[in-house]
Amino acid sequence: MSEWKEIKLGELLNVITKGTTPPKGIGFVDKGINYVKSDAIGYDRKLDKTKIAHINEETHQSFKRSQLAENDILFSMAGIYLGKNAIVTKDILPANTNQALAILRLNQEKANPTYVSLYLSQQVMIDYVNNMSGQSAQPNVNFEEIKSIEIKLPPISEQTAIASVLSSLDDKIDLLHRQNATLEKMAETLFRQWFVEEAKEDWKEVSLFKAIELVGGGTPKTSLSKYWDGNVKWLSGGDIANNHKNFVVSSEKSITELGLKNSSAKLLPKFSTVISARGTVGKYCMLSEPMAYSQSNYGILPKYKNCFFFTYLLVAYSVDELQSAVYGSVFDTITTNTFKGITITLPKETHIIWFEETVKPYFFKILANRTQIRTLTALRDTLLPKLMSGEIMVEV
Repeated sequence: MSEWKEIKLGELLNVITKGTTPPKGIGFVDKGINYVKSDAIGYDRKLDKTKIAHINEETHQSFKRSQLAENDILFSMAGIYLGKNAIVTKDILPANTNQALAILRLNQEKANPTYVSLYLSQQVMIDYVNNMSGQSAQPNVNFEEIKSIEIKLPPISEQTAIASVLSSLDDKIDLLHRQNATLEKMAETLFRQWFVEEAKEDWKEVSLFKAIELVGGGTPKTSLSKYWDGNVKWLSGGDIANNHKNFVVSSEKSITELGLKNSSAKLLPKFSTVISARGTVGKYCMLSEPMAYSQSNYGILPKYKNCFFFTYLLVAYSVDELQSAVYGSVFDTITTNTFKGITITLPKETHIIWFEETVKPYFFKILANRTQIRTLTALRDTLLPKLMSGEIMVEV
């Protein structure tokens, strides 16, 4: 620890600049040079490639100051993403960015970019940056404020060792996320093959409403503390949106058995599907354990014997049509009539049960991966501040 220093971020930078927003008349293209906006910065300091826009080569060359290089740190300077950052990796280059993102190019003889990125990603640092911005309606920071951020810096060899430990956890988490995305895509592909591409003429046409069992949710009285902070996880629309197309393993709020008993809230079994009916309409996820949920959402149980995964995939297949059918003068809303208005063609129950057994291993693996992701994320979040403060040392 005697060799650790408190140093301002500005002293570690070779370059600090920001991106350029294309002027009117120069729009985005479907395919071209990657153009990173703030919303592409993921929770794990990685860039979400599905949210990266594109510009043409001519525009890219005209935006010289904002052309990105490997190991640049993109630091969000404004808005809801303020203080979050991501590292530029070789696989997205050539690339450019907009003016809401600062480009931090480090002197790599002094500082390891991954170490600095990890240090800045600590929640205490994100909160610190947000407090810099004051109480303005559109929070933001400038270059001088960014350069004034103080970082605890060990020798470069120790920075690299710390970065290696934490990056290995991030890489494992990322791998598990990608595995789950692949498994989900495979299950969806099988569903389309079995029930769309290979559908038979003698199959029965039914409404989506008749193919599932809808269960309304509820909220215990918030004024009664004895109904809250119990051992029953209770999902809001935000919990469902945050776990869209995934297993939900945790919730922001929980209720007691008493709260469950004395309200219209229902406890759904493990592997049930829940879908948001208001607000972020059409977001859906699957329960990793029995949970309750608010009245702004629907629980969905299988009509066919324990076919939870078929039911989930049926909802996934129908969700675009559900979203198209929503109505409401102020808020879009899914109602029972929305489900009744969608028709599907289904075979006999034996065929559905056979499909259920086929895809069951996919979802068991997805849940196992999701549980491991949660464990590794908790470990990383515990280690991060301890390693960055020197409370835990790594062997170089």
